[in-house]
Amino acid sequence: MRLIRRDIPDLSEVRRITEKKRDAWWTVLLVDPVATPLVRQLAMRTRITPNQITWGAFLLGLVSAACFALGDWRWLVAGAVVYHVSFIFDCMDGKLARLTGQGSVFGAWLDFVFDRIRVAVCAVALMAGQYQRTGETLYIWLALAVVGLDTLRYINSLEIFKIRHSMRKQIKSRLREARRAENQAELTFMEDLLRDNPEADIEQDLGKAEAAAGAEATESVTVVPSAQVIDLQREFRHRFPTYLRMRSLLLRHRIRPHLVSGIEFQMGAFIIGPLLDSVVEATVVSGVLLLVFELAIIYKLLLSTRDFTRTINSFERDAVTKAA
Repeated sequence: MRLIRRDIPDLSEVRRITEKKRDAWWTVLLVDPVATPLVRQLAMRTRITPNQITWGAFLLGLVSAACFALGDWRWLVAGAVVYHVSFIFDCMDGKLARLTGQGSVFGAWLDFVFDRIRVAVCAVALMAGQYQRTGETLYIWLALAVVGLDTLRYINSLEIFKIRHSMRKQIKSRLREARRAENQAELTFMEDLLRDNPEADIEQDLGKAEAAAGAEATESVTVVPSAQVIDLQREFRHRFPTYLRMRSLLLRHRIRPHLVSGIEFQMGAFIIGPLLDSVVEATVVSGVLLLVFELAIIYKLLLSTRDFTRTINSFERDAVTKAA
């Protein structure tokens, strides 16, 4: 008798549970419409686990690499198609984990490691196949560039996450000390408000928040009453006001403003390039765009550290004023 679970909700609820509030545009437009319904059917009708899907994505990635290694354009097209299917599977494991509660720390590690191996193997196979086809040593350098840029992207992402987490932790620690002394208001971060409320009128909310120096948020952003709002992106938003409108528009469609990340870079090198038989051009353009967006993130982090320093200094000035 076929297994059919009755506790799996309808598709709209599955989307709410499994799809991220913001994601890469490639995932939102070309993966989620396929992956989410498949995850629901798998959860309802099979006993497949997230780790098994992770293994499936990895093995499909190896099949894609084998196609790339053959070099001929027809095999490039086959490799590109298989790579996209592999990426769909790669997105499905996390969705299934969120839907069924089967997620694990080891599963997250396995997914990350297999992703990095898949990129490295596909890069070497793709460029080796094109080297055999043309004899141009440029492809050897491109293989190194793809692996290097993919590694750079994830190392940079991890380090920026750690720095932001550290800044938030220090600010919360300072505010807890003040709250213990005088029972001050709770703390929230402007970035979290904007992420959780993509429908908000960001410019209006930010203007009022700045004018009140961390007073109550507007009606379009729901926060803890009387919460103190800390904006660690204030200088960046001030310098690039059009970013607010673009960010708001994209987030309404769940698309993150970081338009070229590791995902789009991979798709340019392993899907668009092979499909168009323009491996060099697609890889170079994708790599340059990735670097541009990575530099933008680093610049944004630099401005954020200045906001962090001003915030910490404001706590110290307040403490001195109250002591006096």
